[in-house]
Amino acid sequence: MGLAMAAALLPILILSANQTQVEFRRQAEERRLDLQLAAERSAVDAKAQIDSTTLLLQTLAPEAAGFYCEPRLTALVSRLDSISGLRRFNEAGDEVCASRRSGQTAGDAAASHVRDQDWFQRLRNGEEVVMARAPGAPDSLIVAVRSQRPLGAFQGAVAAVIPLSTLQPDISDPALPPGSQSAITDADGRILTSTDAAAFAVRRAGGLKTWIQGIPRGEASLHETRNREGRPHVYAATRLAGRDLFVLLSAPSSGLLSWARLNPIGVLLLPLAAWLTAFLAVMLLSERIIIRWLAYLERIAAIYARGRFSVRPVQAERAPAEIRVLARTLGVLGDNITRRDQALLDSLDEKDALMREIHHRVKNNLQIISSLLSMQQRAVSDPAARAALGDTRQRITALALIYRTLYQSDDIRAADSRAFLSELVGQLIAGEATRGPLVTSAVEADQLVIDPDKLAPVALWLVEAVSNAQKHAFAGRGGDLQVRFKVQGDTSVLEVQDDGPGVSEDDAAGVGRTLMTAFAKQLRGQAEIIDAPGGGSIARLTFPTPEAAVPSESAGTATPSSR
Repeated sequence: MGLAMAAALLPILILSANQTQVEFRRQAEERRLDLQLAAERSAVDAKAQIDSTTLLLQTLAPEAAGFYCEPRLTALVSRLDSISGLRRFNEAGDEVCASRRSGQTAGDAAASHVRDQDWFQRLRNGEEVVMARAPGAPDSLIVAVRSQRPLGAFQGAVAAVIPLSTLQPDISDPALPPGSQSAITDADGRILTSTDAAAFAVRRAGGLKTWIQGIPRGEASLHETRNREGRPHVYAATRLAGRDLFVLLSAPSSGLLSWARLNPIGVLLLPLAAWLTAFLAVMLLSERIIIRWLAYLERIAAIYARGRFSVRPVQAERAPAEIRVLARTLGVLGDNITRRDQALLDSLDEKDALMREIHHRVKNNLQIISSLLSMQQRAVSDPAARAALGDTRQRITALALIYRTLYQSDDIRAADSRAFLSELVGQLIAGEATRGPLVTSAVEADQLVIDPDKLAPVALWLVEAVSNAQKHAFAGRGGDLQVRFKVQGDTSVLEVQDDGPGVSEDDAAGVGRTLMTAFAKQLRGQAEIIDAPGGGSIARLTFPTPEAAVPSESAGTATPSSR
């Protein structure tokens, strides 16, 4: 009987042994994956700091130096603990302005002349963002962005100096094995900052440089080798920023994988012990004590998977102690996720409020500039100068309208082209309402949600086209102005038609025509002025449709106005 039972259990034991060995191998791979994921998690704070610094520099890059450049940069540095200096360089690599901080030394920031430095040459050659160790300051990092003119010509660079101590990765992750160390390196494998530099010294020639340079973008990678003391180590790395910075984690290989290297006796004994334990558990525990509570917690987990974190496993308080602990852990998980989601929502609301305030202030500043130009225009007696000031004021008014539309819209990142074009044409016509004969206008526009980068050149092109019609078609006679904006799949067309005398040779050589061509190039499109059927002229702008949600409702609206 005993022999028969043993023979009957033998296939189960063999299968269990094989499954156990497969499971150990799977767990070994999971441990390796944990190390990769820990490398990515440890870089979150440093990546967020570099991303925010890059965003700040990209915001500062288009601004000219001006008389107040140094006070502005100094004020920014005083408010940001993570940045020790800000510098602006011209296209020749000369410093044009820089922040100043009390007690700052020459090693705290970039050199005042950087023409021959590698990071500046990379920006000159077309790279948008570069990072490098600050010259003369081994404990600092330079983050620099390219500054360029509207047509893409290199204009210089804006650089920030970040103390490397603020970028130190976190090694408190519970997924890391004992003895783990972290570091930040450059693309050549040189250690910039680390918890223990000796943990990243390896025997192989070239160190970790060749492996680091081969890491794919957006992925973590593992590498096993021996350190200088001959001990096996596992290294995990992920890109921190572009191709310049990497985060490395080091862990002793033996402590990480020794549990997976079991001898055959252990492989056979463990399945047998597991089978005996399971047999006793089935004999001692009933389905109602364990299985039903596990099914209940599974339903709670399924509810969490659907995004409902307000449900709590309160019924599990009557379950055995182990089940209660698991249920409370699920409840804490739901509370933490709820608080995190609320914090993220609050942060997004605060960001939107700040962006609206920025747009509002920019609009107010542009309106002040427009008012000053208007006062200057009234004080100038020369007709050509008055006309030039008037044209400039109209362009500034168009830009101010963009920012007003953004902070008044539901989405501060985009604007509705139909409403914007209608209001802009109305303002341009109304601005000349008391200075000449009657001018009527009509706007017919398809709806297109468009971002400010594309809306600005469209608006400025429209200002030039309407101003051209006011000067050449309606001067001394009035007339009718028609504006049409059509979205035709991948191509969009903006037309301004007048009923004037038609196209003349002087129109093709004017400043307005030059500006219209330049604005069209910004949109990767083309501009032309042709004769309109039945008399008059048509200024046409054709450009690729920006990536945006085009509502199904695309019927145009007509907005009449008069002058």
